[in-house]
Amino acid sequence: MKPSVSPAPAPANRPRRRPDLTLPMPQRDPSLAVPLPLPPPSSNSIPTPPSTIGQSLPTPSFSDLERIRRIGSGSGGTVYMVRHRTTGRIFALKVIYGNHEEAVRRQICREIEILRTADNPFVVRCHGMYDHAGEIQILLEFMDGGSLDGKKISSERFLAEVAHQILTGLAYLHRQKIVHRDIKPSNLLINAARQVKIADFGVSRILAQTMDPCNSSVGTIAYMSPERINTDLNHGIYDGYAGDIWSFGLSILEFYLGRFPFGEKLGRQGDWASLMCAICYSNPPEAPPTASREFRTFISCCLQKEPARRLTAAQLLQHSFITQLQHPPLQSSSSSSSNSSHP
Repeated sequence: MKPSVSPAPAPANRPRRRPDLTLPMPQRDPSLAVPLPLPPPSSNSIPTPPSTIGQSLPTPSFSDLERIRRIGSGSGGTVYMVRHRTTGRIFALKVIYGNHEEAVRRQICREIEILRTADNPFVVRCHGMYDHAGEIQILLEFMDGGSLDGKKISSERFLAEVAHQILTGLAYLHRQKIVHRDIKPSNLLINAARQVKIADFGVSRILAQTMDPCNSSVGTIAYMSPERINTDLNHGIYDGYAGDIWSFGLSILEFYLGRFPFGEKLGRQGDWASLMCAICYSNPPEAPPTASREFRTFISCCLQKEPARRLTAAQLLQHSFITQLQHPPLQSSSSSSSNSSHP
């Protein structure tokens, strides 16, 4: 057997045969970057996203919340007034009915995380979510005046102020590419400072996607636009932003009239089929002749059967019904920690 011989090492100063050759560094294509998944939260609450600057306090621990009383309930869940034991701060806690599959729960978590990024004084703040004992529970800003459901507002000046606040919140949501889908008096809340805020934006969409597929009670359908109820209208095209404007206009007119605009017998206690026919095939409701010209045209700009003819929220803010009134500076919602949402 011949002994193995190691090759002689190359001289350290050996010249390169082709000094003109170079090896380029690989270039990274940023369009192909895949973000790494975030680690799961360490508790049963979702922490405040780092990108949300100054929006809200970190989500309180669920065990630190004390239920005070029930303040509302509906087809989607029940809402409780709760107190944070450590700070004494009051919140509203919405408990969503039903046990959901894991994939659905993850979707709900993603949706609610989007809601938490909303930061506008005319939109009810979402402080976080808990997955407790099999129930999805959402922590919301508490509004001590409750909803505007059933309220009659005969003063056009105050109604213009209410409309101004709702439109400002709605314009903000639409700029963020968020469609509410369920604007109605019970989702418009007021506090002691007479601030009006939009509630349940996005939550109604979550419920529609994850709960009863026939979630179309008369109370919800009553404020739907014609083209949303009858998909044959508007060539089958549904514009969610225009749908929100119809629902908004119907709600404002209801405040002025003190009743549902399509008639007392076609309200939430009325006949479901007749209500749908009235919305889809009758003429849109109008403000009465006793109202000002500005208010009548304002309502008309909202309640157009053709979605393309409805003004946007930003355009309605420039309507004379809104601009003719001198709006006093509104108190910032962040100035009071006790004013905080529900049904």
